[in-house]
Amino acid sequence: MKHTPKHTNSLANESSPYLLQHAHNPVNWFPWGEEALQKAKNENKPLIISIGYSACHWCHVMERESFENTEVAALMNANFVCIKVDREERPDVDAIYMNAVQLMNGQGGWPLNCFALPNGKPFYGGTYFPKHAWMQVLQNVDTIYKTQPGKVLEYAERLSEGIRSSELMEKNKDAVAFELSHLDLLVENWKKHFDNAEGGPDRAPKFPLPNNYLFLLRYAHLKKDETLLQHVNLTLEKMACGGIYDQVGGGFARYSTDKLWKVPHFEKMLYDNAQLVSLYSEAYQLTKNPLYKEVVFETLEFVERELTSPEHSFYSALDADSEGEEGKFYVWKKEDLQELLKEDFEFAAAFFCVSEKGFWEHGNYILMRTITQSDDEKKKRIKATLLASRNKRTRPGLDDKQLTSWNALMLKGYVDAYRIFREEKFLNAAVENANFILQKQKKSDGGLWHTYKNGKCGINGFLEDYCFTMEALLALYEVTFDLRWLNETKQFADYCFTHFYSERNGMFFFTSDKDERIVARKSEVNDNVIPASNSSLAKSLFQLGKLFDDDHYLNTAQQMLHNVKPAMAAYGSAYSNWAMLELNFVFPFYEVVICGKNAQKKSAELEQHFIPNKLLCGATEKKTEKNLPLTQGKFTEDKTLIYVCVNKTCRMPHETVSDAMEEMK
Repeated sequence: MKHTPKHTNSLANESSPYLLQHAHNPVNWFPWGEEALQKAKNENKPLIISIGYSACHWCHVMERESFENTEVAALMNANFVCIKVDREERPDVDAIYMNAVQLMNGQGGWPLNCFALPNGKPFYGGTYFPKHAWMQVLQNVDTIYKTQPGKVLEYAERLSEGIRSSELMEKNKDAVAFELSHLDLLVENWKKHFDNAEGGPDRAPKFPLPNNYLFLLRYAHLKKDETLLQHVNLTLEKMACGGIYDQVGGGFARYSTDKLWKVPHFEKMLYDNAQLVSLYSEAYQLTKNPLYKEVVFETLEFVERELTSPEHSFYSALDADSEGEEGKFYVWKKEDLQELLKEDFEFAAAFFCVSEKGFWEHGNYILMRTITQSDDEKKKRIKATLLASRNKRTRPGLDDKQLTSWNALMLKGYVDAYRIFREEKFLNAAVENANFILQKQKKSDGGLWHTYKNGKCGINGFLEDYCFTMEALLALYEVTFDLRWLNETKQFADYCFTHFYSERNGMFFFTSDKDERIVARKSEVNDNVIPASNSSLAKSLFQLGKLFDDDHYLNTAQQMLHNVKPAMAAYGSAYSNWAMLELNFVFPFYEVVICGKNAQKKSAELEQHFIPNKLLCGATEKKTEKNLPLTQGKFTEDKTLIYVCVNKTCRMPHETVSDAMEEMK
C-alpha cells in the first residue's frame, strides 16, 4: 500500500533533489520565485530564505530537528513566507544571502538561513541553528519586525548597500605592468600558512582547493623552486593516502574535518572530483608519480560508475549520509574486513591502516593507505572484494540534477586525463559530454541553460556556465584540432560580452542582463573551491586572443587581471586562478603550432612534457590551415612541422619534438 504523506508543499513540483527532500515538510515551503515574493508583499510578512544542497550533512540535521517538527513549522508558517533554495541551482541567490550573512557574522556556511523583507532585502541570518535556538530566533525576529519595522527597514537598507559595495571592483587605471616579483610576494606570503608536515594549509578543516595546487605546481616548475614543489607533492600524496580519498571506490570527499586529511565530510561532489582529475593529471605529467595516475584512473572509474547519466552528462553529488548516518556507507568494522578478506586481511590491514591510525569512532575504521606500491594484483583483488561488498549496502542519496558549469569542469577533467594518458575512453567521454552540452543545454539564441533533469532544461545560464564550458571546449580543441570546439568557444565569448559585460569596470557580471535583479547584480572575483567565473573567463579570453589574433579579447583579459592585481599578493589562495593567468604574462608564453598529417601524433608526444605556459593549435589537412592566423601558410604535405611562436613571432620550424622542446627551455 502506497504511503500518502501527511504534508505536501509547493516544492513537490520541483525537480531539484534538495527541494524535493523538503516537499513533505510541515513547513509551507515555496521555491524561489515571484509567487513567494508576492505573497510576502500581500501579507506583509518577512521572508525566511533557507539555502542548502542535497549532499549537505548539517542541512539534513536541521531538517530533522526543525523543518519536520510541526511545532516549529507552525511558528514559521504563521509569521513568515518560507522559501527553500538549492544553492547549486541558484548560485546567484545563494551569493546574495551568503554575502549578507558573512557581513553580519563574519562567516557563513550551509545550511544558510536568512530573514529578509518582502522585497528580498536581508536583515538577519545565520547558518545551522539547533531547534531551541531556531524557535527563539523565529520569535525574536517576528517581534522586532512587528514592533520596530522602521529599525528593520533601516538595517536592511544598510545591509543591502553593503552587499552592493562588497567585491565592487573598480577599473584599475594605472599603467598595466605584470612582474614576476608580484607573484613571488604572493607565494612568500602564502608559504607562511603551509602545513609542511601534512600538506595543505596549517588549519582545519582542510579543503582540497585544486586550483591552488595547480597554480603552485606551475609556479614551482617555472621558478625551479624545489622546496615549493615538495610541498605540493606532499599535499597531493597526503590527500591521496588519506580518508578524504575513497580508497575502495575512488574519488574524493568534499573536505577533511581535521589536519590529517583523515576524517572527511563524506559527501562527494562532481566539481571537486572534476578539478582533482585535472590537478593529478598535470602533477603526473610533471613528476611521473604512479600514485597520481592511480588516483586519476580510479576517480574516473568512480565518475563513470556513479555520476554518469545515460545521456553522457554528469550528476551533481552523492550525499554524506546513508540510513541517516554520516559516512555509514564508507566505513568498516575490523571483524567485517576479517570475514570478507580472510587470508588477505593482514596485508589489507597494513596497507589500509586498519589500526589506531585509521580508527574513527563506534568501532569503525576509515580506510587510509600507505604510500607503498607493493603487490598491485593483491591490492586490486582486495579493492574489488570490498567494492562488491560495499555495493550491497544502502547507498547514499544521489543528486541527479545536471549542472552545465559542473559538467564542463568534468568535461575538462576528462580532456586533461586524455591529454596526458592518451586513453581513448577518456576522449570519448569528453566528446560525448561536449555534445550533450551543445545539443541539450544550448539555446536557440546562443546562450546556455544552467540545469538539466528528466529531459528538461531550466534556469537561465550564469557566467560560470559559459566560462567553464569555454575552458573545456578550448582544451578539447587542443587535443583534437577540431575547429568546431574553437568556434563554439568564440561564440560563447561574444555572448558573454553582449549579456554579462560591465563597461564600467571591464569585468563580467555573474548574471545575464536577461535575469531579474536580486538586491544587487554582482561579479564573482575571488577564487574558491571552484574558481571565480571572472578569472576563468579571463583565461579563456587570453587564449582566444592568441588563437584568433584578437586584441579585444587579449586586452579585456589583461584589464581584468590588472583590476584584481592590487588585492592578490595579500591572499594568494583566493586569487590562484588569476595568478595562473599572470604566469602567462611574466614568463614566455608559447604558441605551439603543429601542421601536417601527423600533427596529432606529435601533439601526443609533446604532452609527455610539462609545459604549462603554452597553447597548442594545428592543422592535419591543407584545407584547414587557413582557418586560424597561427596555422596559415604552415601546412606541408610531406612533413609534419612544429613551430614555436612567442608574441606573434614564430621561429624556424622543427620536425622533432625534442628540437621544439629546446626552444621552450
